[in-house]
Amino acid sequence: MAIREFHITKSTGAQVEFSVEKLKKSLLYSGASDDMVQEIVQRVQDELYPGISTREIYNRAFALLKKKESVYASKYKLKKAIYELGPTGFPFEKFISGILYYSGYETKVGEMLQGTCVSHEIDVLATKNGTLNVIECKFHGDDGIKCSVKVPLYINSRYKDVKAPLNSQKEKLFKTTEGWVVTNTRFTQDALDYGTCVGLYLLSWDYPNGDGLKERIDRLRLYPITVSTLLSGREKDFLLERDVVLCRQLIKNSFLLDHFGVSNGRKQRILKEMKSLCNL
Repeated sequence: MAIREFHITKSTGAQVEFSVEKLKKSLLYSGASDDMVQEIVQRVQDELYPGISTREIYNRAFALLKKKESVYASKYKLKKAIYELGPTGFPFEKFISGILYYSGYETKVGEMLQGTCVSHEIDVLATKNGTLNVIECKFHGDDGIKCSVKVPLYINSRYKDVKAPLNSQKEKLFKTTEGWVVTNTRFTQDALDYGTCVGLYLLSWDYPNGDGLKERIDRLRLYPITVSTLLSGREKDFLLERDVVLCRQLIKNSFLLDHFGVSNGRKQRILKEMKSLCNL
């Protein structure tokens, strides 16, 4: 059977035609060489069968890439690694705060703001260039769930409630305010249309085009610790509980690895992985 006749099953259950180019692009994005990508793609193609899930294709490509180079495998699993920040969503808020902090923002997580009607706990407050950004994060643990229009509708109502009191403060440390909605998956078209219409800044896995979460993370080398192929799940949970969300943070707090009874050799391998991901 020709490869072009293969249909695969997405996480939503939809059947789509298998794209060799899409697989190649995702592997190249990890930093793998052209020859390495070609070899992995060929192996994956040889094992395809009609109806195979995108998750199984990912798992096979990931396993092959990990055998070649663990750092490339870490970058390849970025999307899955962000899901692993769950299930509460709080580590995702810390992750977004970290990305903004290393982009020049002053950030605070979980601050209470008094609105005109009621008080609100804000996921992230980020200030830069005289603008206070009031950011609400919507975390999904499944790739098949999109951020519907209900989310920006709800968040816009909260933002409007806190906006007036913020702008009426006598001694402000900012000139303007902006409301944000951030999600780790994707927005529906209605959500994009509504959010744009009311002036919210929308940030998702692939939106804005060319400056979505994926591009920002790769460009700034701000990977979550959950991308690591060397840390165990228990070790990742331990670090997340101590607000170590970014690989860059683990490098600065490497003493935490001693709590696991990690051998010096393994500790050095983990730190080497972290530094390679961060390009340090």
